[in-house]
Amino acid sequence: MENQFRHLTSLIGDPVRSIILWTLLDGRAYTAMELAICADTSPQNISMHLSKLLAADLLTVERQGRHRYYRFSRQEVAYAIEALANLIPQKKNKKPVTTIDTDIKYCRSCYDHLAGKVGVLLTENLVTKRVIELDDKAYQVTQKGIKFFSELGIDVATLKDKRRLFAVPCLDWSERKYHLAGSLGAAMLAQLLELDWMRRKKDSRAIYITAKGSSELYNNFQIEV
Repeated sequence: MENQFRHLTSLIGDPVRSIILWTLLDGRAYTAMELAICADTSPQNISMHLSKLLAADLLTVERQGRHRYYRFSRQEVAYAIEALANLIPQKKNKKPVTTIDTDIKYCRSCYDHLAGKVGVLLTENLVTKRVIELDDKAYQVTQKGIKFFSELGIDVATLKDKRRLFAVPCLDWSERKYHLAGSLGAAMLAQLLELDWMRRKKDSRAIYITAKGSSELYNNFQIEV
């Protein structure tokens, strides 16, 4: 176990591979060339790093036509990378810093679910309203919650049948509090995007809130944006 852990941390700790893993946190699949550009390295070098990540089962690859697309092998890898970011020391600013609404710390995707300040506030509101309850290391949806999510267009029963974690707390690296992950968290973000309450910022994990979304987030979750 110790040797396996040492091998895993050495894989993640490499500068090029760490950029690959950080880039994939936006939930999209990337080609080797795209990842080489993000990591500022050559196609030959990126191929070697991708091979090591594939061998360690951190990534998976899918072929579409002439292209090969890389993504995380499972959502637990994304959670682990996001959790590692919590080890980054908080900067002590002498002057207050104004938060920009589209900033990645304010509202972003963490793999396939909502994160940042907005993601944390939304999760806290769901807990306060007893829509979900933290039970040990997972969230449970209450009877009130089943109705709440149904009205939002989310079928809880269908999500529970999926072969992945249903509703788990994911420690937010910028807020140092939990946001909602798992299939329920993914469904939440997908539905908020579908309803046009939120939109993805091009070429970024940042998500911005529409005028409609600003009103609906306050009405449904008491979040002022």
